[in-house]
Amino acid sequence: MALGWQADAPRPAWRLSDEDVEAILKARHADPFAVLGPHASADGVVIRAFAPHAESVTALPEEGDAISLASRGGGFFEGLHKGSPAESKSPLRYRLRATNAGGSWDYTDPYALPPVLGEMDDYLLVEGTHRSLYERLGAHPMQLDGVAGVHFAVWAPNAARVSVVGDFNGWDGRLHQMRKRVDSGLWEIFAPEVAEGIAYKYEIISRDGRLLPLKADPVGFAGELRPSTASIVARTDNFVWTDAEFLAQRQTVEPWRQPMTIMEVHLGSWRRGEGGRFLTYDELAEQLIPYAVDLGFTHIELMPVSEHPLDASWGYQPIGLFAPTRRFGDPVAFARFVDKAHAAGLSIILDWVPAHFPTDVHGLALFDGMPLYEHADPRRGFHPDWNTAIYDFGRREVSAFLAANALFWLDRYHIDGLRVDAVASMLYLDYSRKPGEWAPNPDGSNDNRDAVAFLKRFNELVYETHPGTVTLAEESTSWPGVSAPTSAGGLGFGFKWNMGFMHDTLEYMELDPIHRRWHHDRLTFGLLYAFSENFVLPLSHDEVTHGKGSLLSKMSGDDWQSFASLRAYYGFMWGHPGKKLLFMGQEFAQRREWRENESLDWHLLDAPAHKGVQTLIRDLNRLNRELRALHARDRDPGGFAWIIGDDRDRSVFAFARFGEAGDPPVVAICNFTPEPRHAYRIGLPRAGSWREILNTDAAAYGGSGVGNYGSITAHAIPSHGQPASAEITLPPLATLYFTPQDQ
Repeated sequence: MALGWQADAPRPAWRLSDEDVEAILKARHADPFAVLGPHASADGVVIRAFAPHAESVTALPEEGDAISLASRGGGFFEGLHKGSPAESKSPLRYRLRATNAGGSWDYTDPYALPPVLGEMDDYLLVEGTHRSLYERLGAHPMQLDGVAGVHFAVWAPNAARVSVVGDFNGWDGRLHQMRKRVDSGLWEIFAPEVAEGIAYKYEIISRDGRLLPLKADPVGFAGELRPSTASIVARTDNFVWTDAEFLAQRQTVEPWRQPMTIMEVHLGSWRRGEGGRFLTYDELAEQLIPYAVDLGFTHIELMPVSEHPLDASWGYQPIGLFAPTRRFGDPVAFARFVDKAHAAGLSIILDWVPAHFPTDVHGLALFDGMPLYEHADPRRGFHPDWNTAIYDFGRREVSAFLAANALFWLDRYHIDGLRVDAVASMLYLDYSRKPGEWAPNPDGSNDNRDAVAFLKRFNELVYETHPGTVTLAEESTSWPGVSAPTSAGGLGFGFKWNMGFMHDTLEYMELDPIHRRWHHDRLTFGLLYAFSENFVLPLSHDEVTHGKGSLLSKMSGDDWQSFASLRAYYGFMWGHPGKKLLFMGQEFAQRREWRENESLDWHLLDAPAHKGVQTLIRDLNRLNRELRALHARDRDPGGFAWIIGDDRDRSVFAFARFGEAGDPPVVAICNFTPEPRHAYRIGLPRAGSWREILNTDAAAYGGSGVGNYGSITAHAIPSHGQPASAEITLPPLATLYFTPQDQ
């Protein structure tokens, strides 16, 4: 029997109090799930619904008569489904039919459905060990009790109320008020009939009763195109990958012993479409991937692709950490990009930013009305250089959130490596702060122990759960053991950017050749520490923007000398121990500095000098890939030996690189003056014929063509500490590579 309560009848015991009704209408009830939906009573099952646009509401059970719910005003309705006590303890399955002057509509009551999260989710979040946080939080299309919809879950422990609002409920925070899990501060609700593609945010009431600006989902898997800021319901777990063989092979090699030449790319400015529009992920897959493969790069490193509101931040101030930016397409399109890269043999590294986040009101800042993701003390929670917030690395839930985000990209998008941005700013409490602006440790030290612990745990998790991937640190200080295992007291990164190499060598190349003799050690000093870490030698975006000019513009001399110096410098760098990274556009000697809102100047490739530099990079990458001496022992002091390191008067350098037993050595000789040098004697590891396998002054690269006609002969005449030597021609502003003729 189905009954609705009549206003003129005696008040039944199951009727809700006026105070509770008022709280629901104002969306201020502490526990809406305790009120709305079906609830057992002594008389049967009470059904309560909030439908503010309805004039009447009827509950339609799967079995039995319809239940006309009585209006309590303001869109609140309640009624009783009578039954035996046993029946009232069983779940009552029903749909609601709402009616107004415009018609009627049926829907499933979200408050009639059970929770999705469990006690283990609460426990793991609070403990800080929830590795698969992204499988539980965020917006997940699914079926619950046979009903299709989306499960929403968000962490907001200081909130008095959280609602999910979006296109599906008219952005009305009164409708989908969420269930709070008091043990963890998680909020959740299953929204029936909601599907992929819907825009949504969270409406949050703070602990002190303030209505906060609408918040994007911290674990949202997609977002709107800026300037819009809503999250988008999207799946990331159903892409059909074709890269199983690539991933399996990735696990069989040691990355330190493999060739690694990285092309750093900003997707928004590598190339633009007609009218200056962004290329899509699919267009980038069709154009960028073949380009990188043709030039012989082994990796593409993408500047941050996580959703971010400001183009001018280049992605380094992300808000949607789990969402590939909508600028270039949807999540599935980004997955296709990675899959096609793997099909072409290219690995993908992402720039990842756990150091800080922007304070935009729709983001993580003061997420539930109080410091939550950020440290509450501004001396540790605010970054003065970037006006951004700093994560509270010591809070277990926050460190779990960040660690899960890192694993998310490796898991859902098969990313091959994560380069962590601004590590130095994480390691030091006094980073970029004056005395009195930072809070030291109790013993007065300045190391950020919470951040150190987080970085170690992050690296341990990556290498444990995704063998074959790599982590890289942009770290500019002398912090010891950045790329040492955590078991040996290190931070656990696979590689560290060698910022000192970049700064010292570029400062040397900016000098007029006549002055370089006085700064000879700028090129030799790096070998004093070259094997203290697993280094990547970076020529990154930071060196070609903010008034620094392009790499070509840094080279001294006239145009011819600038091109020759750049080619010689690339030859020196590719011969030097360490993996290689080159920012896009520098492979063809872009003349102007990089701008994030413009395409690279592709027309320059019509000029032979620019085309020649590009050809050189292709050949350098090929040699690095083919000759183990140039990559297999990058971190081993036994893989390098100076031959000439003290000819400062002629600015000549020579060194040998060695691979494993049986691998042919490579000898590199650099002349950093515009004066060719004939009959220059150089010591060599063995007598016999040596092939000139690289000459950066070759005509094919835009050079003058001075060289050694393809080979030289070394005789058993000791020189420079070597058992043999040869007289060679050193072209002007050039680097030469030689390897034994018989190998």
